Amino acid sequence: MVLSKTASETDVSIHSTFASRYVRNSLPRFKMPENSIPKEAAFQIINDELMLDGNPRLNLASFVTTWMEPECNKLIMDAINKNYVDMDEYPVTTELQNRCVNMIAHLFNAPLGESEAAVGVGTVGSSEAIMLAGLAFKRKWQNKRKAEGKPYDKPNIVTGANVQVCWEKFARYFEVELKEVKLREGYYVMDPAKAVELVDENTICVAAILGSTLNGEFEDVKLLNDLLVEKNKETGWDTPIHVDAASGGFIAPFLYPELEWDFRLPLVKSINVSGHKYGLVYAGIGWVIWRSKDDLPEELIFHINYLGADQPTFTLNFSKGSSQVIAQYYQLIRLGHEGYKNVMENCHENAMVLKEGLEKTGRFNIVSKDDGVPLVAFSLKDNKRHDEFEISEMLRRYGWIVPAYTMPADAQHITVLRVVIREDFSRTLAERLVLDIKKVVHELDALPAKLNARLATEKQEQVKNGTVKKTAIETQREITAYWKKYVTERKSNNKTQIC
Repeated sequence: MVLSKTASETDVSIHSTFASRYVRNSLPRFKMPENSIPKEAAFQIINDELMLDGNPRLNLASFVTTWMEPECNKLIMDAINKNYVDMDEYPVTTELQNRCVNMIAHLFNAPLGESEAAVGVGTVGSSEAIMLAGLAFKRKWQNKRKAEGKPYDKPNIVTGANVQVCWEKFARYFEVELKEVKLREGYYVMDPAKAVELVDENTICVAAILGSTLNGEFEDVKLLNDLLVEKNKETGWDTPIHVDAASGGFIAPFLYPELEWDFRLPLVKSINVSGHKYGLVYAGIGWVIWRSKDDLPEELIFHINYLGADQPTFTLNFSKGSSQVIAQYYQLIRLGHEGYKNVMENCHENAMVLKEGLEKTGRFNIVSKDDGVPLVAFSLKDNKRHDEFEISEMLRRYGWIVPAYTMPADAQHITVLRVVIREDFSRTLAERLVLDIKKVVHELDALPAKLNARLATEKQEQVKNGTVKKTAIETQREITAYWKKYVTERKSNNKTQIC
């Protein structure tokens, strides 16, 4: 969804130097022009503006794939005009999706018979996949409550406070209460014991994360399963588990094959994974897999025939491109188990290079774990003079996009920087990034602590006047809130905002 706002009166036209040989008059910025322009001019105008975008390869904030092989790029372009939903017209593409669903289901140890087909669907991303999985849990819970003659108007989901925003969207859009397990300093994932304590008869599922966005850590799905089995026995409930494996679903099977987090655990009924993250496909593909047909209520599946033969569909979107489905199949057969393992091992090794380089500076605490998504989350040991937001802002001068953010409740006073290691992030880049971070830190050391010094002075005045006494944590939260507001305002610049 895009929320747009117009610019000032002096910024209502688009001027292009290089396109001026084709177009002499400027184009309106927010209205469709009255006349056509040459294709060369349209290309040049857009190309000139896009040069101001960041380099995707240096965007270390994103988990999304930014590089694929030329052969796959060609397959993508050849299929870019195919509407996937028209299954009767493009039966081979439909077959490739079905193969992907079955390959991923077997990767996640779904309990399938020799000739049994897996239950799952390709989506635009993990957000849609989570919406579909959540709807299945909600409908199944409602049907059970109706059959028992019990109220079914107050469903809830139990998650950690570290969940991605798509879970909050699901809860709000589909009227499900989100019960969050708060975090604490030093423990930035959902505590399984506390999660199970929040479970009640209205809980449609507990959502565990295999690869937290905040620090890449895998939540303990095995412990959650065992604790929930015991609670279900005591209460007579049958509360299930959904695993949000958006980031970790294509990592754990290759780096940690013995880790039990998937359908090997009896209460895990569905799993989502992002093909466009460590599935190694460009943005626009996710997957959701169900344990069995019984876990996907039939009434949620629609059957249409106006595009040809009978076509079952269970998606929030209707029309969508075929390219990413084909690209996912390419990666699965091109790399195989061996290839994916090589890629993930290399990402992990490069993450360790970056981690060790940061540790050697003596300036940072490492917040991420060695086992998990290959990323490095870190914070300053001493942020009294300068903080992580300043480092993030200054790294942009070198082309790096490294996000700084605060942890969710109840660890809001902790601020971290995070570097996601993707396939296209080499050891050379890791070493270069360490050098640039050192430069930034040295530059900050030479600068006055403007913001922190001012807040510290204000605090001293307040204490002196007896108006208020603040703890160190409260002061740090003020500093963090100020910098978040400052960075946001710097980025907006009266341009289009995306939510």
